[in-house]
Amino acid sequence: CLPANQERFANGRLATVQFHPSAQVVMTAGHDRSVSFFQVKNFNLYSVDGIRNPRIQSIYLESFPIYKARFSVDGEQVIATGTHHKMFFVYDMMSGNIIPIQKVRGVDERFIRDFELSPDGSFMLVTGTSGYLHLLSMKTKELISTMKVNGRSTASAFAPDGSKIYSYSKEGEVFIWDVRSRKCLHKFEDEGSLEGKCFAVSKNNQYVACGSSSGVVNLYTTDVCLKENRPKPVKAIMNLVTSATCVTFNPTTEILAVASRESDEAVKLV
Repeated sequence: CLPANQERFANGRLATVQFHPSAQVVMTAGHDRSVSFFQVKNFNLYSVDGIRNPRIQSIYLESFPIYKARFSVDGEQVIATGTHHKMFFVYDMMSGNIIPIQKVRGVDERFIRDFELSPDGSFMLVTGTSGYLHLLSMKTKELISTMKVNGRSTASAFAPDGSKIYSYSKEGEVFIWDVRSRKCLHKFEDEGSLEGKCFAVSKNNQYVACGSSSGVVNLYTTDVCLKENRPKPVKAIMNLVTSATCVTFNPTTEILAVASRESDEAVKLV
């Protein structure tokens, strides 16, 4: 297939590429301060759209290089955080309004960068510095609660049913939190991890994957992670020679993609 964003290539590094949850649309966002939307259809030799991928629109956020952008679960909003900003933006897909969220009361962070959205669309989890995790309401964008891990949190993920939060620390420990009570239910050590980098939970809740600075990605079964403090991986994936910076499961939990942004074409499908 041809590049999804060929009608408007970004001027800087892309930080985000994401498919819309229900429409045939792909979003790109990055350091050139723009968010762009392109139509993508099933590839078909007779379909002009499948080849062209027309651009629907682009929005520009002045003086705001984008660190991360995500569609809300219902696909009606886009949340975008910056590389060096306390504030973040909400783009309303229905009205076309760009809404700045200047400061979240109770979130005392120098920058708001990394975040995750809960599968039920209720929460936004902001990864802070010094191990702080801030749980915000998606409806009001206000702080609900703050949790803290030992060390520094580098990656987080919600369980598929939204009941738990997994937080992976720089020190190689994974903390499991109950979303309702905000209490830590369990923690386990990622085997052989020198520095935690990225984390993913499969959509069917069968597996979790931990990617570290050594390039090793450990695959565990979820039930073992909930019980044992030092679980044994089902598989250790050693294909990357630089830091694993992205792990993600496909929707049917048959393929795990592991990638490193530190070298070209460092993507493996397992």
